[in-house]
Formats: sequence, C-alpha cells, structure tokens
Amino acid sequence: MGAVKVKLEKELYERVKKFAGLAGYSSPEEFITHCLDKELSKLDEAQSEEEIKKKLKGLGYIS
Repeated sequence: MGAVKVKLEKELYERVKKFAGLAGYSSPEEFITHCLDKELSKLDEAQSEEEIKKKLKGLGYIS
C-alpha cells in the first residue's frame, strides 16, 4: 500500500503525538490512520449522498 503525506499544524501534531503515546499506538501516523478509518466507517454506512451530508453536518464538518 502506498503512502500519502498530509500536513498538519504543529500544535495539532503535538497533540496527536501526545495522545498516540498515551493510547499505546506505535506512532502518531498509526493513531491518525485509526481515527480517520473510524470516522470514515461511519460515513460508509450511509445509503445516499444526502445521508452522508447529514452525517457530516452532525459531526460538525460542514454547515
């Protein structure tokens, strides 16, 4: 599997690094991957584009 680089603000990365260590992840990247996968799985359950938009609004990602 290939990798893609994503830029984060330094303050956010420091928080990720802190909580990744506390939660027992082997790296901040593993923690981020797990978090993204968990959130995306919620959207995978949606049956339509409208339902996806509703879920994103409920999560605060769009208004």
